[in-house]
Parts: sequence; structure tokens; C-alpha cells
Amino acid sequence: MLMAMSKSKAMVNLGQCNNQPMYHDSGKDAASVHKHQIGENVSRKDKINFLVTTLLDLKDSKEAVYGALDAWVAWEQNFPIASLKRVLITLEKEQQWHRVIQVVKWMLSKGQGTTMGTYGQLIRALDMDHRAEEAHEFWVKKIGTDLHSVPWHLCHRMISVYYRNNMLENLVKLFKGLEAFDRKPQDKLVVKKVADAYEMLGLLEEKERIFEKYDYLFTETAAGKPKKSKKLLSEKKKSGRRKPTSTPDDLTPGDGVQTQ
Repeated sequence: MLMAMSKSKAMVNLGQCNNQPMYHDSGKDAASVHKHQIGENVSRKDKINFLVTTLLDLKDSKEAVYGALDAWVAWEQNFPIASLKRVLITLEKEQQWHRVIQVVKWMLSKGQGTTMGTYGQLIRALDMDHRAEEAHEFWVKKIGTDLHSVPWHLCHRMISVYYRNNMLENLVKLFKGLEAFDRKPQDKLVVKKVADAYEMLGLLEEKERIFEKYDYLFTETAAGKPKKSKKLLSEKKKSGRRKPTSTPDDLTPGDGVQTQ
């Protein structure tokens, strides 16, 4: 079992306490101290396991998930952001993308986790949950207005979402926005996806332009010495439409849109 019987009993008692989150309270009355002492009887690992098990056992209801999360943090003095990140990692390993989305959205509704790492987790989970349109809406609302400073790995993630879901106009628009800030891609995979998008849109001159502009990504070896790239030359000669073939695994996982 995730917890010993005594610890399970403590967690049950927690649910019977005042439901107001302690991380909003400034005072330390008797009830708050009592609540804090109960929480200390349970290890952080057991708290995390308890929440993961609870979330996996719940029916697919936003209200049920949000209620469980509210109860879980109700006795905490500070918002347990580190523990919740561990919960998210576990849910990702279990490929529980819908639950990841719900937990992240709940965190954001509390004004917590408003970082590019958390945003990246949400974008990835939405993509894996086949909600690319919602991922696009979130990008436009929360991230896309700040292209001069968005980390490249997050931009690459969104380009990959657009590429896999045949949202090619959005893909080239994002890349042009990055170019407007003189943001140079650091990975040739980005250039290849953008070039493919231009080709599928019939914009062959744009495809040639970016291959020429970023040819250094294809001609430098690991030692930094220039080398002719046969792959680049063959890419330039190819024509016709191709179907996007990249997978979500080509990226490293990251750290008020539609809710479900």
C-alpha cells in the first residue's frame, strides 16, 4: 500500500479539517497549528503517492479533481509547488495526459506555477491528449506575445505541435515571428520542419531561403569543422508534398483555456 494504516487515518482526518487553504492564512490559531501537526505525521512521498492514487481513481470530472486538489492542499502552510511537480512527473510517466491538464489548469487558477516550464508541460499534455487547437489557443494567449524571450525548446515544441497536426499556416507564422526578433534556431530539426511546411504550402522560394540562411546547422560537424551535407542537397532537390512524420518523442519533456 502507498501508506501505512496510521498515515491513511491521518489523511482522512485532514479532509475533516477546515477546507480553507492554509497558504492563504497569515495567522496561526489553534486549528491551524493542529492542522500543521497532522500534516507532519505524513511523509511528503506518501502525500504525493496518496494524491496520485486519488487522482487516478476519480471519475473524469473537473469538479471532482479540483475538489480533491483543494482538499489535499487545505492543511498546507505554503502552496506545495514542489510536491505538485512530482505529481505531474508521475502522471506524465503514466501517460495520464488528461489528468496532467487538469492539475496544471488548477494550479494556474490558483495563480501558481506561472512559469514557462509549466506552460510547456501543458502544451505537451494538450498535444498528447489530441487537443492541438486548445494548445494553439493557450500559446496565443499566454506565450506567443513574448517571442523575443520564449525559450527555443518551447518554440520547437509548438512548431512540432503545428507540424504533426497539419497546422502549417500557424507554423510558418510562428517561425516568421521568431525571425522578426532575429531568433536563430539552434536545431536543424526546426529548419527541416519549417522547410517542409513551406513546401507543403507551395512556397518553394521560402523553403530555399531558410535552407540557405541556416545552412550552417547542416554543414558543421560535432568538432565544428565545415562539411558538405549530402542530406541538405537531397532535401533541396526533393519536391512534391510530404506528410509530417515527426513524433512527440523528438523533444525533451518540459517543466483559462477550455476546461474539462
